[in-house]
Amino acid sequence: MGHSHKHSYDHKGRNLLISILLNSVITLAQIIGGFLSGSLALLSDALHNFTDVLSLIISYVATGFSKKKATLSKTFGYKRAEIIAAFINASSLIIIAIYLMFEAVIRFFNPQTIDPNLVIGLSILGIIFNGISVLLLKKDSIDNINIRSAYLHLLTDMLASIAVLIGGLLMRFYQLYWVDAALTIAIALYLIIVGYSLLKSAFHILMLFTPKHIKVEDIVEEVNKLDQINNIHHIHVWQLNETEIHLEAHIDFNVDLKFSEFHTILKTLETTLFKKFKINHFNIQPEFGNSDPKTLIIQD
Repeated sequence: MGHSHKHSYDHKGRNLLISILLNSVITLAQIIGGFLSGSLALLSDALHNFTDVLSLIISYVATGFSKKKATLSKTFGYKRAEIIAAFINASSLIIIAIYLMFEAVIRFFNPQTIDPNLVIGLSILGIIFNGISVLLLKKDSIDNINIRSAYLHLLTDMLASIAVLIGGLLMRFYQLYWVDAALTIAIALYLIIVGYSLLKSAFHILMLFTPKHIKVEDIVEEVNKLDQINNIHHIHVWQLNETEIHLEAHIDFNVDLKFSEFHTILKTLETTLFKKFKINHFNIQPEFGNSDPKTLIIQD
């Protein structure tokens, strides 16, 4: 079954390039500002921004690769490039978060004087630039896990900049310098939660697990409704990427069908599987009088 892609590579690529440029500016400004002000939260935000730039570059490259055509040696093309990119980006979120927590704990017990004015100014810059990037990628992030991984990097960084701004204001008016480390820990915890969720989703697809919205028992029930079918067995259901869900199975027929009759049944199954389970690629092996095991799931 064919597909229609709502968003072209040019559209997504352009938004990713703009986001890369904006975050490069933020990163450079925050690194300089972090050292000048002595703010760990600002430096941690800069480090996160740097990972944002890397994640955006990875997403940009993966988006390009995913559009490459299949070849005889790569029959699926590079359709999984975006899933791999999402997995890498999610992993980097968690790794950076753990590092930030380690540094924040050290700073929490050894608070340092920080220039709050510089922290406030640069955090506002981060909010504006990250906010623009978030808006650019929001629509594409809904149905694309690769763009969503980049979007979450940017969204969490915008939230981090907001937290840094709050910390800067508290330091400016109340001299609460320990807030810098506390906010860094809060940012890191949030990154771990978001990163784990995305990592789990990407891992689920890469391991060829059955998509969460599909229950194999329901597929069996629907297929067995057809009079000519005894059972469906030896089932594999997996997700190649976010737009393709595949099913392969053996179907045991109770009558010796003509090819034209089998084709009619396949068309019925195609409509049912897509309508109820969003399965848009399937491969059926027909059987009649075959004595092979009829086990629902068989590990090859």
